[in-house]
Amino acid sequence: MANQIVGVMLVHNEDVHVEQAVRNVAAFCDRVHVADHMSTDSTWEIVQGLGREYGHVDGVRVRSTGDSHALVEGYAGTDTWVFGVDGDELYDPAGLALFREQLLGGDLREFFSVKSNVLNCVTLDPGERRATGYLSPPSRSVTKLFNFAAIDSWTHCYRQYMHDGEIVFRPGYERETIVHLGQRYSWEESRFRCLHVCFLPRSSLDPPNAAGHGRLSPIELGGKRRSRLTSLVDRIRPASPSSPWKDEKYRQGELVTKDATPFFQ
Repeated sequence: MANQIVGVMLVHNEDVHVEQAVRNVAAFCDRVHVADHMSTDSTWEIVQGLGREYGHVDGVRVRSTGDSHALVEGYAGTDTWVFGVDGDELYDPAGLALFREQLLGGDLREFFSVKSNVLNCVTLDPGERRATGYLSPPSRSVTKLFNFAAIDSWTHCYRQYMHDGEIVFRPGYERETIVHLGQRYSWEESRFRCLHVCFLPRSSLDPPNAAGHGRLSPIELGGKRRSRLTSLVDRIRPASPSSPWKDEKYRQGELVTKDATPFFQ
């Protein structure tokens, strides 16, 4: 049986969705570490406010993307599920409440990684509570939920949290010891599901034409660290670059529309 769930977020210019993203996972997690990577919009102010509201939400500013991994590295080898949440991931809080009971009761302990049902959104109307996008499966799932009882250590994660590094596994586990819950449950059945708003504006500083384009992924950026100059360019550039990598991974299957009400309770 696991004894805790710890959330960790690495955010940069996410002031459109970050508050909802944190609120939706706050009750699921025993602690939430939020690392703000030199945001130039109001992300850091929002994170600070959430920290004052929730006693178990800790905010810290970082200058390197690898610094966020240090927040959870010490949980390796303990009965902990570590939940990596991005600023464009809105989870179903009611479903998470039921899923938390499963995890803490020992369910899925035989796996190192758990992937959820995801709707990769191209449009989202919070007022009408409707979201349109591409489901995972067949699209790629984005969930980063890891069983830290399956490893002895996870080090040298410099590029972006939970995308690289060196892991020492305990017997019976490896990187591919994964369960894809989307292959077991439909979107409506799933307790572990996410609106991935990857094709929508994420910052108040995004250009007007940002809708419909995914931010360039760390893979496309080559994993390079962001400088103050890069952040300034983000603010003044007239156009939003499209992400071919995200188009390929997250626009698979049929375009569907789903009820988004559970994600905005």
